[in-house]
Amino acid sequence: MTDLNKTSGRSLFEDIRLLIEQSRANIAISVNAEITMVYWKIGQRIKTEVLNNKRAGYGEEIIINLSTNLTSHYGKGWSDKQIRHCLRFAEIFPDEKIVYAVRRQLSWTHLRNIIYIEDELKRMFYIEMCKIEKWSTRILQERINSMLYERTAISKKPEETIRKELELRANASKLTRGW
Repeated sequence: MTDLNKTSGRSLFEDIRLLIEQSRANIAISVNAEITMVYWKIGQRIKTEVLNNKRAGYGEEIIINLSTNLTSHYGKGWSDKQIRHCLRFAEIFPDEKIVYAVRRQLSWTHLRNIIYIEDELKRMFYIEMCKIEKWSTRILQERINSMLYERTAISKKPEETIRKELELRANASKLTRGW
């Protein structure tokens, strides 16, 4: 009888454990990617069809009514605040291709923190740093709170250099992914 603990230098248990863990990680990434796209599509739909790409006072009532209906149908998680996050997400990232590209690399929680950063270059800095450094949402929030972007810009690089650095990192990551 074969010893199940010694198969090709690793235990059978360890090999199967790694398969299960990788599968769970892939499922979590896929689920997050779909949730992120749904939130963007909800925000985009509200932005284009209800608000006509403008901020409107009557939109607040529509968001509250939509929240009430969604909550009664799907349960908690559809507060008016959540719907405003979706709307903000679509406002900040109007191009679906951008959302599609980052949805598998950053969680909804990452993106929700980033969409409230007003400066576009600063937003892109934190997006790229999250992707490259694989920051958790807790680390991202700590870096934002510690003003990492501002400290980096002041102490080391002016705005144009940061922009070039982000482009280089983005191009380098495209090369390593093969696209």
